[in-house]
Amino acid sequence: MSNQKKRSWAEPYKIKMVEPVRITTFEERKKALEEAGYNTFLLRSRDVYIDLLTDSGTSAMSDRQWAGMMMGDESYAGSTNFYHLEEAIREYYGYKYVVPTHQGRAAEHIISQLLIKKGDFIPGNMYFTTTKLHQELAGGTFVDVIIDEAHDPENEHPFKANIDLDKLESLIKEKGPDKIPYVSFATTVNMAGGQPISLENLRAVRELTQKYGIKIIHDMTRVAENAYLIQKREPGYENTPVKEIVREICSLTDGATMSAKKDALVNIGGFLAVNDEELFDRARNMVVVYEGLHTYGGMAGRDMEALAIGISESVDHDHIRARVGQVEYLGKKIIDMGIPVVKPIGSHGVFLDAKKILPHLSQELLPAQSLAAAIYLDSGVRSMERGVVSSGRNPETGDHNYPSLELVRLTIPRRVYTQAHMDVVAESVEAVYENRTEISGLKFVYEPEYLRFFQSRFAVV
Repeated sequence: MSNQKKRSWAEPYKIKMVEPVRITTFEERKKALEEAGYNTFLLRSRDVYIDLLTDSGTSAMSDRQWAGMMMGDESYAGSTNFYHLEEAIREYYGYKYVVPTHQGRAAEHIISQLLIKKGDFIPGNMYFTTTKLHQELAGGTFVDVIIDEAHDPENEHPFKANIDLDKLESLIKEKGPDKIPYVSFATTVNMAGGQPISLENLRAVRELTQKYGIKIIHDMTRVAENAYLIQKREPGYENTPVKEIVREICSLTDGATMSAKKDALVNIGGFLAVNDEELFDRARNMVVVYEGLHTYGGMAGRDMEALAIGISESVDHDHIRARVGQVEYLGKKIIDMGIPVVKPIGSHGVFLDAKKILPHLSQELLPAQSLAAAIYLDSGVRSMERGVVSSGRNPETGDHNYPSLELVRLTIPRRVYTQAHMDVVAESVEAVYENRTEISGLKFVYEPEYLRFFQSRFAVV
């Protein structure tokens, strides 16, 4: 057994098609970065060598998924593929009713409009950008009730996405249960560094919410990855299949929004799933207005088929072990280089601690945005900011929000890159780190009203 532990592992798939990538020069990258306003979201993909901007919609589909695409039933109403998708969601997640959407934020919009009234408060385990915005647009206020450990990059709590029960109950008592339409509970919290929840915590939250008659709406974008980390870290689940852990997580919630572009291995798609028939009926009525008919909701039949297959593949042990293992591989290499990152390494990306890497830059000078730009300039590796820019502004004062976490996310698409690519990424981060004192800050020169990190432009200070 000791020899087994020392052996290398490899990706559990073979490559049968390749997509060439362009390796650029320093001068080409400098020009591209200036044209993009130092915002990695505005770079053209042709100018990117290794793209770690996001794991959303960037995964490689399997041969089974591509075969399923050929079986797309593009009937306007009653597509066969919708019923395959409905069957997969009921089998793997256990929710009774399904409303397909073109991607996850459409599901967030629908559930927010249906459940939130002006003046409501929505507690959650750290905000996510689109989720929080939809809650605010519906008249609600997001309240972060995640445990304090989540805001400390050095803390190695195994379940940093857990909800602080005292914070949650204090909010319920202060505002009243009628002012809290639901608890927004995400599995694998993105903004905390890809950190998981524990089943023990979710059960306790379920017990507390039932006491006050409050729903739990599950952001299940990366639920299979969270389930895998439960299997690895939570006592009593070492021998429980990921598929069963996923079902148990979902059984403790009342409904879910899903961006299927992550865990479920498709390039587009999502859904809203609920157990309440009356709520389902209202959501089904609403999807017709904003998305499309209730049996396609913004997706083509072929995409629904690929999604149904992707759901089953997402809980396969070999796949999920290799997926999270590749993230851990990159994270360990960067930690071994002495570079500050969020610990423990999460499931979908490595999060560089820009505050510690660039201590000479105050948050007003946007250190995470500056670090992401520097990494691209060095190697053509595209990452993204998760700090001041993503956090937005206080709607009452107009001032920047200054989160305790100022991070650069190296997000790894599923089944796309090899370990050699991860080595290149780590070496680029190391080169930038060695020359970190030369990195200047950035300032806004253009800022849109909503979700500014997507389209803002910057200039070197």
